[in-house]
This record gives sequence, structure tokens and C-alpha cells, in this order.
Amino acid sequence: MEKPKKCISRQEAKELQKRWWHTRGKAIERSEQHKDVCAVKFSVAELEEYLKYVKEKSGEQGIEDPGVCIWMGSYAPGNGKPSLSTVFLSATKQKSENIEEEESDFEDNPEIEPFNTGSGLWPPGVYGE
Repeated sequence: MEKPKKCISRQEAKELQKRWWHTRGKAIERSEQHKDVCAVKFSVAELEEYLKYVKEKSGEQGIEDPGVCIWMGSYAPGNGKPSLSTVFLSATKQKSENIEEEESDFEDNPEIEPFNTGSGLWPPGVYGE
């Protein structure tokens, strides 16, 4: 199998994550007054299961080219844990109306449930180290 066209190098990934830590990561730590997770892991099987669900449900709706959007989120504090970040996935579909050049060409598909409950990297780490 050939490498997907949108793959980036490990060095580019390190630079993206480093920039996140020095900008958003620091802001979150100051705001929440604790360190936060910086990565969320899902198994390949979990992702495949969700993608299969999105494809099937989208097909039932006549959507030929569904997508998945990855959203940032945070849990409420509880059970002795602070509020920690997470990500969740939501199904998307092409916008049906005319779009402006600077607009996204997709929108949320509210007919398909989002996907969550990955494992947050704790303690927070730095990508590639």
C-alpha cells in the first residue's frame, strides 16, 4: 500500500505539537490551573467500527462521500479529577447549498451519533519523545 497523500513527516508533527504546547497548551494550563491531556487514543478497531457506522448510516441517507470531523472538547470535573480535554468525532456531509470560497464545504450530519471515550495521554507528554 502506498503512503496516503496527506501524511506528514514526524518532524512536521513534532513542530505542530510543540507549537500547540507553547501556545494553546500554556493557555489551558493557566486557565484551568492544571496540566491537561494533549493526545487522545482510539484503537484502529474502534475507528474502523465508527467509520463503518458512518458509511452505513450515510448510505441509508443517500450520502455518497461522508466525512468525519474531529472536535475538541472537555469533560466536566468530577470523581476527584479536574476538567480534562478530549476529542470527539462527528459525521459530516457535503453542504447542499452554494458555499462562499472561504467557507467549509462540509456540515455536521445530525442524523449520526458522535463518537467519544478515547484514552487521554496521562501524564501529558510531548509527541515523539
